[in-house]
Amino acid sequence: MADDAKTQGQASSDENTDTDKDNGPKLAEKEPIRTRHEITVGGKTLSYHATVGMMPMKNDKGEIEAEMFFMAYTLDTPEGSGGSRPLTFAFNGGPGSSSIWLHMGALGPKRVHLNPDGTAPPPPFRVVDNEQTWLAETDLVFIDPIGTGFSRAAKDEFNEKYWGYTGDIESVGEFIRLYLSRYNRWTSPLFLAGESYGTIRATGLAGHLIDKGIAFNGIILVSALLNYQTLFHSTRPGDDIAYCVYVPGYTATAWYHERLPDDLQARPLADVLAEVEEWTRNEYVVALMKGDLLTDDERATTIRQLARYTGLSEDYVDRSELRIGIMRFCKELLRDEKTTVGRLDSRFRGLDVLAVSDTPDYDPSMVQPTPPFTAAFNDYVRTELGYGTDTEYESLNFKVNQKWKFDQERTGFVQTAEAIRKAFLRSPYLKILVTCGYYDLAAPYSAVTYTFNHMGLGGKMRDAVRYTYYESGHMMYIDAEEREKFTADCLGFLRESVSQ
Repeated sequence: MADDAKTQGQASSDENTDTDKDNGPKLAEKEPIRTRHEITVGGKTLSYHATVGMMPMKNDKGEIEAEMFFMAYTLDTPEGSGGSRPLTFAFNGGPGSSSIWLHMGALGPKRVHLNPDGTAPPPPFRVVDNEQTWLAETDLVFIDPIGTGFSRAAKDEFNEKYWGYTGDIESVGEFIRLYLSRYNRWTSPLFLAGESYGTIRATGLAGHLIDKGIAFNGIILVSALLNYQTLFHSTRPGDDIAYCVYVPGYTATAWYHERLPDDLQARPLADVLAEVEEWTRNEYVVALMKGDLLTDDERATTIRQLARYTGLSEDYVDRSELRIGIMRFCKELLRDEKTTVGRLDSRFRGLDVLAVSDTPDYDPSMVQPTPPFTAAFNDYVRTELGYGTDTEYESLNFKVNQKWKFDQERTGFVQTAEAIRKAFLRSPYLKILVTCGYYDLAAPYSAVTYTFNHMGLGGKMRDAVRYTYYESGHMMYIDAEEREKFTADCLGFLRESVSQ
C-alpha cells in the first residue's frame, strides 16, 4: 500500500509545459514522483519505491525536444547497496506500443486482473498484486518511447527524429545512459526485456550501447521478431521464407481448435510440432524452391501434407499455390463455423460481418486485452502513484506505426543479426533468453529460431542463446498457468546470468 510521501514538483505533468509565442510548446524539466509500497511475494514482504516521471531528450543546445515517460520500481535495500542489485529495462514494441503490456501483465508489482485464460473479465477493470513480479530478483524500469504512453515530442515535426529504427535506438539508448547516471546504477548487473518489435529494439540497443561502455548481462526476448523478411508473405516470385516458417504455428493453431486429423490430434502438441518442423525444413522448402519444376506427383504430395498439418482442405491449399498467408489462414481455418482466429493469439475467436471475405475484419486477441489494460493502468498511475495529467495515455499509437521508418537495411527488411553478433563479440558473457508462444502468429516461434540459425553464431555464442516455449500466444503471460512458467524461466535466467 502506498504512503502519502511524494517528491514535490509534479502534481501534474501538464504544469511544466510553457508556450513560446514563436516556436510553440517549450518543455521544462521537472522532478519525478516517488512513492513507497509493499507487496507479499512467496510469503515474504517486499518494500519498494515507485518512481514515475519524464526523462528529457535534449538537443545539442541543451533544449528539451521530447520527454520520455518511465516508471521504475526499486527494492528498498541497505544504504549504498542498491547499485549492486540487477536492473532490467523493459519495453514493448509495435512500433507505437507503450510498455503497459509487460509492465501490467507480467513483470511489475501490480498486474491487470484477467480471466485465467487471458480473456477480458466484465468491467470495471482493476489491478491486483502480482505475485509473479520480477521485483524480488531485479529492479525494473519501464520505458515508453516517444509517441507512446505519456511520452511526447515538444513539436510534431520532432516526431520524425524518433519514429524510426535509428532514432528509436538512439533515443532509448540515451534514456538508459541518463538513467544509469542520474540514479547511480552504472555498476548494477544490467538486463533488457523487450517484446515483439521491442526485441528488435533490445538487440539493436545491445549493439549500440556497447560502444558507450554499457554491457548487458542478459537480454530477454519475448515473442521475438528479429528479421522482418520472415514475417511478410511476399508476392515476389521465389520469396518463400515466411510461408515456410509460419507452418508450425498454423499446426499449433489447428491442433488447439481440433482441426488436425485424429492421429495428430491425439498426440502431444510438442511431438506434432517436431514432426512438422522436420517436414518443413526437409521437404516443404524444397518443394517451394522447385517452383515450376515441381512434378505433378510432388505437388500432390506437398498439397496432401500441407493440408494435413494446417487443418485446411487440399482444394484450398491447391488453389493457394501451396502458399498460405497468415491473414487468409486466420480467416479460413474456422470458416465453416463463421468465426476467425486471432493473429497475436490464435486461441482467440472472432466474428466477422461476412464469412465469405478473404481476411478477418479484426484481431480478437488484440481488441480483448486493450480495454482492461488501458483502464486499469490509468486508474493505477493516478490514484496509487499520484501522477496527475490530462494527457492521454497511448497504449497503442497507430499513427506511430504508420509513420515508422524501417530505415536500417537497403533490402527493406529490418533485421538485427549484426547487432547481436557485435554485442556477443564485445561482451563475451552476454546471454539471451528467447521466449515463444506456440499460438503466436504475429511473431511465430519458428521464425525466430530460423533467424538465429542463420546468424553465423558459433560455439560459445550459440550456446549462450536459450529458448523456452509456451502453450499461449504473443503475450504468453496473460494465461495464468503459462505466466507462472514464464516467470520461473525468466527469473532463473536472471539469476544464472548474474552468478556466472
